[in-house]
Amino acid sequence: MNLYIDEDAAQIALVNQLRAAGHDVQTPAEVDLLGKSDARQLRHSIATDRALLSYNDRDFRELHYLVTESGGHHAGILLVRRDNDPSRDLSLRGIRNAIEKLERSGLPLRDMLHILNAWR
Repeated sequence: MNLYIDEDAAQIALVNQLRAAGHDVQTPAEVDLLGKSDARQLRHSIATDRALLSYNDRDFRELHYLVTESGGHHAGILLVRRDNDPSRDLSLRGIRNAIEKLERSGLPLRDMLHILNAWR
């Protein structure tokens, strides 16, 4: 899967795990978008046809609705909810596994918002 990981989730360990699993991953640091707005991050993922991965549920959920309800499109938004409870939060490996399960499911990604925690 082609992924763009926003600043909130762009941990080197996660990037390395996803790349090792065969995903094509971009980060804000690699494309000179560090410190840019969430809207700018989403615009980049749209322009490069990459699903966006983030921990920022609230902002990217709103951006998803703004884009889709106005007739726009995106390659998919994958959100990871963090409850600060290790028994419920996804580990980095859990995120990788959830993405792989979602891919295998055959469900569409384009123009969809998926909460990866549901794909444990």
